[in-house]
Order: sequence, then C-alpha cells, then structure tokens
Amino acid sequence: MTTTPPNFAERCNNLALRKAARYLGATYDKALAPVGLRATQFSILQKLSAHGEMTITALADMIAMDRTTLASNLKPLAREGLVTVEPSPTDRRARIAAITPEGRTRMSQAVLLWKDVQAQFEQAFGPEDAARLRTSLAVVLDTGFTPWAE
Repeated sequence: MTTTPPNFAERCNNLALRKAARYLGATYDKALAPVGLRATQFSILQKLSAHGEMTITALADMIAMDRTTLASNLKPLAREGLVTVEPSPTDRRARIAAITPEGRTRMSQAVLLWKDVQAQFEQAFGPEDAARLRTSLAVVLDTGFTPWAE
C-alpha cells in the first residue's frame, strides 16, 4: 500500500497554482462583473483587440487553452455580439474569431475596471514581486509539456 507523504499537498505545484489562480481569478471576475465579463472573456477580448482576427487554434495557443474550452468560452461572447466566429474563407475547417465594435466598447469599459484591480493586486503583492510572478508563470509555459491533444 502506498501512502501519501504528509507534506504532499504543500509541495504540489499544481495545487498551489490552482489555489492562487482560483483566488486571483475570482478577484478579477468580481472586478469585471459590472460590465458583464469574466476574466477569461476579458482575456479573449483583449487578445482579439490587440491582434485582430485569428483562428481559434491561434487564439487558443496565445492564451494557453485547449480549442474545445476556448470554443465554449467564445459562445456567450458571440451570443452577446462581442465577437464573431466564422469559417475561414481559405480553409473551411478553420474558424476565425474577431472582436466586434460592441466588443471593443465593452473591452474599453472593462479596461478601467481591470486597471483598478491590477493596481490593487500590485500594491498588495508588491510591483516587483508581481513582475517576477508573471515572468515565472511565463516560463512555466516553456517547460515542454504538451497538455492538449495535437
């Protein structure tokens, strides 16, 4: 019979990351609620706003999300008229996501709320520590794992 070491939970990178992600994610969700967006939706709109239309595959890669989950997250944004998702004119198997003018308006409203909660986090956590955290988390994405089917 195998037993779990007593300090297993304290040493689990996945648990620590998920706890912090849930905590911080809920904080950003609460901050963005007045404009009817969740943090993940804000991230999608931000990427589409900054980079223009792109395939769902490219957008999923950009925000480190599997395509199926991204497609599920795009549906409410499309229902609200904030994004469009259309077949690619050059490859009918690919779908192209784009932000709409309504999406840009909602994004500009959300940015003000995001800036406020971002500043609150940086003040509480420390701006240098927050920058180091973002750098460390970016490096995690280069560890060589392949979490989604290819």
